[in-house]
Amino acid sequence: MENKQVNKIALGTFIGLTMALCATVRSIPTLAATGWAQISYSIFAVLFFALPIALIAGELGTAMPEEGGPQLWIKTALSSKLGFVAAWLLWVQMFPGMVMVASTIGPLLGNSFGNPTLGNNHWFVLGCILVFYWIITLLNLKYDMAKVGGNIGVWLGVYIPIVIMAVMGIAALIKNGIMPGGTLGHFSMSKLIPTKDGLSSLKYMAGISFIFTGIEMSSVFIPRLHNPSKTFTKGIFVSLIGLVVLNLVNAMLVANVVPMGKMELSNITQPILIYCQILGWPTMIANIFSFMVFIGVLLQLSAWVTGPSKTIIQVARDGYLPAKLGFHKQNQYGVSKNVVLTQTIAISLFALLYGFMKDVNGVFLTLTNATTILYAIVYLLIAVAVLKLRKDQPDLDRPYRIGKKGNGLAWTVSIALILGIAIIVFATLFTTSLSQSLLVVIISVIFTIIPFIISKYKNDQWLIDIQKDMQQK
Repeated sequence: MENKQVNKIALGTFIGLTMALCATVRSIPTLAATGWAQISYSIFAVLFFALPIALIAGELGTAMPEEGGPQLWIKTALSSKLGFVAAWLLWVQMFPGMVMVASTIGPLLGNSFGNPTLGNNHWFVLGCILVFYWIITLLNLKYDMAKVGGNIGVWLGVYIPIVIMAVMGIAALIKNGIMPGGTLGHFSMSKLIPTKDGLSSLKYMAGISFIFTGIEMSSVFIPRLHNPSKTFTKGIFVSLIGLVVLNLVNAMLVANVVPMGKMELSNITQPILIYCQILGWPTMIANIFSFMVFIGVLLQLSAWVTGPSKTIIQVARDGYLPAKLGFHKQNQYGVSKNVVLTQTIAISLFALLYGFMKDVNGVFLTLTNATTILYAIVYLLIAVAVLKLRKDQPDLDRPYRIGKKGNGLAWTVSIALILGIAIIVFATLFTTSLSQSLLVVIISVIFTIIPFIISKYKNDQWLIDIQKDMQQK
C-alpha cells in the first residue's frame, strides 16, 4: 500500500518554498530609495497586499485543486469571460515586467567589464534588452531550455547575491556606522511615515508591493501539508516575516551607503561598488558579482519566456482566441512559437521606452508600476471571487478556509486587499510625474479592454477550427 506521508511537506520546507516564490534582489534598490519609510511600506504591503492574497489563494486553491490557478478560480466564481480576462492579464503583465527585469542586464554587463556608467546610458540598456531577450527567445524555440539552469539561475541571480550584499553591507556599517549623507540617514520616528515633505516616496509603493506578487502560487503546496488549516496560515506568516526581514536588512544597508537622491533602481551593483570603496576591497568583487547576477538573470528570463505562455495556450485551446493566431499550437517542448514570438515583439516595443526616455530610473519605475497594476486587477477579481463562492457555494469542500465559521473573516481579508490595491494605485498615479502616470494608465486600460473586445467577437467557430486543427496533428 502506498505511503501517502512520503510526499508530505514539513512546515520548514513550506516556508522555504514560499519565500523562494518572491525572493529577488531586483527590488532592493526600490525599497532602499524610501529610506526609513521602507519599514512602514513593507508592513503595509504585507497586511494589505501579500497576506490577503495568500490567504484567499489558499482557500480557492484547495477548493479547486485542478490546474488553472487564478483563471480557474475567477471563471468558476464569476464568469468565463472574466476568467479569460484574468488569464490574459497574467500573460500581458510580463510585457512591461520582463523589460523591467531585462533592464538590469545593461548595468550588470557594464559593471562586469568595469564600466558602471554604461548602466545609465539608456541606449546601451535598450540594446542589451533587445539583443539578449531575442537570443533567449530563439533558444527557447529551438531547444528545451526549461531543463537548462532553472535552479542555477535562482542561486546566481538571487540567493548568493543577497548573502554577498548583506555581508558587505554589515561590514560597511561596522566600519562607518550610519552615514549622514546616505539615503537612510540618522533615525527619527518622523522618518517612518511619509510626511508632507516626504510624500514623493509614495511613488515607490507599487514597486515595493511588487516584491510579493506571485505569493498566491504557495496555495499549490497546501494538499501536501500536515494539518493544512493551521500549517498554511502559520507558514505564510513566517514566510512573509522572513521576506520582509531579508529585504529590509539589505535595503537598509544599501540605503545607508548610497547618497541621497543617487539611487539607481535598475543597478543592483551600485551598492557593491560603494561597499568596495568603503572597505578598501578590490572592485574586482563588483565585477564578479555583476557577471554572476548577469548569468542568473539570463537564466531566469529564459525560464519566464515559456512559463506564463502556458496559460494563454490553454485559453486558446478552449476557444477564446481565433485559430488563425496559432496560439494553440505547440512544438515538441510544449512551447507555442506564435505566443512566444508575439510576447517578444510586445516586450521589444516596451523596451523602446528606453529610447524615448533618457531617465533610466523613470522608465524602470513606470514599467514596475504598470506591471503591478495589471497584476492588481487580477487580485481584485480574486478578492471578489472568494466572496461570491462563499455566497453561491457555501457547502463547497474547502480543505483550507479563511475563518472557522461564518464569512466575517473572509470579508475582512478581501476588503483589506481591495483597500490596499486602491491605495497603491492612488499613490502610484498621484505621486509620479504626469507623463509616467498617463503611460501607466494607458498601458493598464488598453490591456484590460483588449480581452473584453476579443470576447465580444468570440464565436463557436473558433473552438471548432482549433479542434479540427489539433485532430489533424
